[in-house]
Amino acid sequence: MTDLTRLLAHEMTDRLRAGEITSRALTEAHLDAAEAGNHALNAWLTIDRERALVEADAADVRLASPVGAADAHPLLGVPVALKDLVSVKGGQCTAGSRILEGYLAPYDAHITERLRAVGAVILGKTNMDEFAMGSSNEHSAYGPVANPWDLETVPGGSSGGSAVAVAAYHAPLSIGTDTGGSIRQPAALTGIVGIKPTYGRVSRYGIVAFASSLDQIGPFARDVRDAAALLHAVAGRDERDSTSASVPVPDELLHLPASDDEAAAGLRGKRLGLPREYFVAGMDPDSRRRIEESVAALEGAGATVEEVSLPHTDYGLATYYIVAPAEASANLARYDGVRFGPRLGDSDVLRNYLATRGRGFGPEVKRRIMLGTYALSAGYYDAFYVKAQKVRTLIKRDFDDLFERGFDALVAPTSPTTAFQFGAKMADPVAMYLSDACTLPVNMAGLPGISIPCGLSEGMPVGLQLIGPAWSELELFRLSRGFEALTSAAQWRGQEPTQLDLTTDPAQPTPAERAQALAQH
Repeated sequence: MTDLTRLLAHEMTDRLRAGEITSRALTEAHLDAAEAGNHALNAWLTIDRERALVEADAADVRLASPVGAADAHPLLGVPVALKDLVSVKGGQCTAGSRILEGYLAPYDAHITERLRAVGAVILGKTNMDEFAMGSSNEHSAYGPVANPWDLETVPGGSSGGSAVAVAAYHAPLSIGTDTGGSIRQPAALTGIVGIKPTYGRVSRYGIVAFASSLDQIGPFARDVRDAAALLHAVAGRDERDSTSASVPVPDELLHLPASDDEAAAGLRGKRLGLPREYFVAGMDPDSRRRIEESVAALEGAGATVEEVSLPHTDYGLATYYIVAPAEASANLARYDGVRFGPRLGDSDVLRNYLATRGRGFGPEVKRRIMLGTYALSAGYYDAFYVKAQKVRTLIKRDFDDLFERGFDALVAPTSPTTAFQFGAKMADPVAMYLSDACTLPVNMAGLPGISIPCGLSEGMPVGLQLIGPAWSELELFRLSRGFEALTSAAQWRGQEPTQLDLTTDPAQPTPAERAQALAQH
């Protein structure tokens, strides 16, 4: 039998329904893979074998019942990994920070409830940049995450652990969050599919907040159909989240074309825009060629691709790094050593507060809190924060104007480069922030965006980004499925991460040790 961890989620569903495999067997295979590979990758902060097997056994009972399996969701019995800012009742929720070390969530997040309702099996919690602040997963308080394509490189961030769990076959599906590109960028750097839904499509209830007007939850998967099924499971209105929209979740997400011919035919007649501003200065030339080849393939399939302009894109980075830190400074004010996590110090309240936050937060979080507090302070609020919100409106208007002109979607690079070495950008925060230059305007506008693999550059994955109007996730999945079909015979499609075999060698250095060795050189 094929290694169970190599099956796509929809293939697992078919075998589970046919009685060829059990959820327990699937779950054990993935738990074993996660435990064997985590030393070298550090993708997981906790692997919950006991709870996962209980959930798998419950799924097998449902699958064995004609009543339970008849109308079951495709994810019944399928393993899923959660980023460690998703609340799971009784489980840890560190958000990658020491300030939440030891905190146990007293309730389930909305998406956790949804996953339990459909019978998915939660394997554990994945590593992440602290409070989702980072583009490389080097800012986790629990050590960096390595990319299985090259263990000396980063997987992207902040959802690097969730991306690596899928890319390294530890889980067929995982959940990440995207505030400025933190799903799409790591998906591109690890060679998998990742989608940031429209703001409000998925409830943020039970998710540790970074920037409340930008954060959005979304799926990682190894193919488009699986990502669509996971989004179908977790999306929808939640009365506990006032920003959760009352927009129906289309059941067609579960019925994307299985046939490559049918999927590719869906590209015919589509009108796509190619924003010139997304080919940023310093973009890797080989990555650019992969994007240009992908655009040519879309045109060859009958789509029309026109160069367009999003003139306010150049202001996106500066605008984002006023709005996001400002919201972060407000959201992170609650971590004071009184209600969550450890409390440091044994003197007066103020000294305890300063000691707890001083030692509990990492340098990147402190940097953004200070930036945000400054932008919101008296005398600077109008000059910075209010002006940034006005520019944000202009960025959104650029997108709206194109979609009103009849474009079905925009096509662009996901990241200006492939995965970079540990430490390459840690000394220059601005260079690190530029990693998200192609993704963060989508968050500023609240629109959906998906990253799909489109080839390799010097052996490392490159991601193609598709951006659509609000609530157009189904259309983006159809377009992505069409591109997936076009390239189904490409040699790079069947290639596994090149250093995956090394990850199960216990003699391999940890990512932290690799990063330290590179820094010394």
